[in-house]
Amino acid sequence: MQMRDDDLSSFEACGAAPLPVADAEGFVEHDGARIWYASFGSGPPVILLHGGMGNSGNFGSQVPAVTGSGRRAVVIDSRGQGRSTRDDRPYSYGLMGSDVLAVLDALQIRKAVIVGWSDGACTGLVLARHSPERIGGVFYFACNMDDSGTKPFEFTPVIGRCLARHKLDYAALSATPDAFDAVFEAVGLMQRTQPDYSAADLAEIEVPVTIAQSEFDEFIKPEHAQYLARTIPGAELVMLPGVSHFAPVQRPEVFNGAMLRFLDRLGA
Repeated sequence: MQMRDDDLSSFEACGAAPLPVADAEGFVEHDGARIWYASFGSGPPVILLHGGMGNSGNFGSQVPAVTGSGRRAVVIDSRGQGRSTRDDRPYSYGLMGSDVLAVLDALQIRKAVIVGWSDGACTGLVLARHSPERIGGVFYFACNMDDSGTKPFEFTPVIGRCLARHKLDYAALSATPDAFDAVFEAVGLMQRTQPDYSAADLAEIEVPVTIAQSEFDEFIKPEHAQYLARTIPGAELVMLPGVSHFAPVQRPEVFNGAMLRFLDRLGA
């Protein structure tokens, strides 16, 4: 039976499916922050990077799909989110990318594929451009690489339910449980001003990329996803029907199917 939570009522009430028991987890001290990670299974490594103000627990339906396919899944809480801490510096996708590399170094992972959702997708693509020797490919879901790619913001009940769950999770996981609003503001500033990639910047990306776009994404214009797929060399565009920006928890089978097809295409 396929799981469906299109209006996120279950996600708001209960959160995502729980992560399985990790084979290893811990913190990496890096550049003013303690970055939390967990590793599951064995085989070629796949790094799952969550969206803004979320946490790695949002991938509770994806980790078993990755490990069940004979791969190793590694989840990372972005700095200042989930269990990870932050310092007072402004957020940037480059800084969060350096956190990912620090975790890879700590786990002695030379090269990995990135599955990124929203902010995690931007982080993955920034890494693909600047550290291609470490990145085997990027499954890029639901984000923009310049500010022309976003729709005018319209608050919806689905967005409200997601935000309510993020607040509850933040309070339960964070070392600074009362700082949600401050982190939200700092992350929002990054999202409004970064990344700012030109077509020439995108053309420098040489790793395999799939751009995944939901049929009903609340934030990202479909034509921007089409532009990214046209402009990044060799990239493909995959449309996810019946879901929105929150596909990994709305209909995991839809998201996981596209993700696993990408991983299989890489042979990773």
